[in-house]
Amino acid sequence: MLKDAMKKCRLIAILRGVRPDEVEAVGRAIYDAGFRVIEVPLNSPEPLESIRILRGALPADCVVGAGTVMSPAQVQQVADAGGQLIVMPHSDPTVIRAATDAGLASAPGVATVTEAFAALAAGADILKMFPAEQLGPAVVKAWRAVVPSSVVLAPVGGIAPDSLKVFMQAGATAFGLGSALYKPGMSAQEVGANARAFIDALRACEAAQAAQAA
Repeated sequence: MLKDAMKKCRLIAILRGVRPDEVEAVGRAIYDAGFRVIEVPLNSPEPLESIRILRGALPADCVVGAGTVMSPAQVQQVADAGGQLIVMPHSDPTVIRAATDAGLASAPGVATVTEAFAALAAGADILKMFPAEQLGPAVVKAWRAVVPSSVVLAPVGGIAPDSLKVFMQAGATAFGLGSALYKPGMSAQEVGANARAFIDALRACEAAQAAQAA
């Protein structure tokens, strides 16, 4: 499910701070722009309710999950709410395994190659390179020399439309998008405009890569 969604769009929307009363409109705007993975961090207001709303409102080809998941107990809560993806700021193997056991995909946060391979050994589906501001494209390039090309490397933290190109050239294969996409207080229309800007930037980068490979 996650792999299929990522093939359609390699951008992950992070809705930190979103409220249940606005999440459907925001989620629809992001989906309509072309996103197929949406995450509600658990330090948002009533996050499990927002996950339930998104899962009920959006088409089946959109993966809905939770971010800032810190424990196996939270994994189960997310699963009970209809979530399909567990995103973590850290790389705790017990949380990764809990996600796998619950039938959920996982994206643990990793900041070193050692953490990356430990997370993969524990069953991680994709690797969240966090924080991207600190790691930078040079680290992505160095990791890509040893991390198999089949493994999704997703920088998260400070990513903007104009920074996609340099990270993709370094070997990044997905991105988690936070405040440059959504901030509390933004209207669904504003979020939709931001989402379209990211989609346009992504498609331009993909077209350039395809032309280079031809």
